[in-house]
Amino acid sequence: MKNVELIFVPQTSKGHLIPILEFAKRLVDHNNRILITIVLVKSPFDSFANAYIESIKASKPDRFKFINVPLIVDHHRQSFEDHVVDLMETHLPLLKNVVTDISSSKSSLNSTTFTGFVFDLLFVPLVDVAHEFNIPSYIFLTANAGFLSLLFHLTTRHGETRDIPEFKRSNPDELISGFINPVPSSVLPSDLFDKDNGYPAYMMIAQKFKAAKGIMVNTFEELEPYAFSNFSNGRNPPVYSVGPVLDINCRPHTESNLAQHKKVMKWLDEQPQSSVIFLCFGSFGRFLAPQVKEIALGLEQSGYRFLWSLCVQSLSTPQPSQNDALGGVRYNEDMFPEGFTERIQGKGMMIYGWAPQVEILAHEAIGAFVSHCGWNSILESLWFGVPMVTWPMYAEQKMNAFKMVKELGLAVELRLDYEQLNIDNVVTANEIEKAVKQVMDDRSEVRKKVREMAKMARKAIVNGGSSFLSIQKLIDDMIGKN
Repeated sequence: MKNVELIFVPQTSKGHLIPILEFAKRLVDHNNRILITIVLVKSPFDSFANAYIESIKASKPDRFKFINVPLIVDHHRQSFEDHVVDLMETHLPLLKNVVTDISSSKSSLNSTTFTGFVFDLLFVPLVDVAHEFNIPSYIFLTANAGFLSLLFHLTTRHGETRDIPEFKRSNPDELISGFINPVPSSVLPSDLFDKDNGYPAYMMIAQKFKAAKGIMVNTFEELEPYAFSNFSNGRNPPVYSVGPVLDINCRPHTESNLAQHKKVMKWLDEQPQSSVIFLCFGSFGRFLAPQVKEIALGLEQSGYRFLWSLCVQSLSTPQPSQNDALGGVRYNEDMFPEGFTERIQGKGMMIYGWAPQVEILAHEAIGAFVSHCGWNSILESLWFGVPMVTWPMYAEQKMNAFKMVKELGLAVELRLDYEQLNIDNVVTANEIEKAVKQVMDDRSEVRKKVREMAKMARKAIVNGGSSFLSIQKLIDDMIGKN
């Protein structure tokens, strides 16, 4: 029988590259006929992506092939929104040419059957290129089923709305199929309220999702059963739950990160079990100095041990500084309450820069996680049975926080509608203290539910589990059962 080839087109940012390539590894583990070609625009300055890709090549050299598309310009942009613009402006045109060349040449292959493309979220405009050559296109979604429900809702709502279709802050709560509760406008992605750029971009993405042959979502049915029950209505492409897809064996990839890793792990080894609250806010999460001071006060007032990964933004430094390519600036003592760094010795640890999040969450000393609610972080937290406090920053994270707190009861609410770097939107020390004490309470119902969900997450991916069977169905639908 012929081998079959799938061509993946991922982003190279860590939050996208890891889940999509770990999913590709699962596909080849399921079926030895599947070969994977990865097309990516890779920056020579991205040490993480370079090291991670080399590890994939080494682990399955006969099953993976990589096509690198040179990146002419390497912008070190400072915000999540600018990062998205960079991808759309510089990467898409380069990838479109490569996808066109691949599509036009695949018909001549003899030993391998070309089965289709798998596109990342922000590269879904390439679905049109695949369709021009009558090649199936699939989408891998690194977000959750709730976000997919929103995309499907947009296409329905757009067709039904006679007046101005974009969202307004004054709108009543949205009734979104896939959510049990009405969804407040305050937790919807802020781009939906931008009628000139954000809303049209979301609509374009939603329409491409509807045009795909199948959608793979990094979640599992036991976590989002209500959303999946609403996908089987005959109006949407097939949706496959394939998660949780994580790299739980990730390792430091630079000397400085290795040193940081050793220092953090040594400190955690010295702490009692489930005694430490971990604070980390993703690659683009950062705070202004007034908020840093409130966090410090809140942690002190809570009385709990803490491990805090901090990135600070200066209002006077709109462009990336030499200290942090993503736009952060080095901390100084004035950001903290007087005497804070002396008082926390032995009880608290600060991390400035990269943090080994997966290994921290896996450590028995960790009792809870204050998170920006990126979906990868949520899955990692659930995998290790660590309860969360919600502090969303940007993009769909507010919806994730809403789902975790209001829909699933798997997190403690600090904020659901926080706006990053808004000088008038400061979370107070008393709010932080209250949320930390609530999540660290051994009697907390949230802690019990998270431990139960951790067991379900691990069962989902093993033989006979919901995601294992869903991946097998995806393969059968792609290449047949023979």
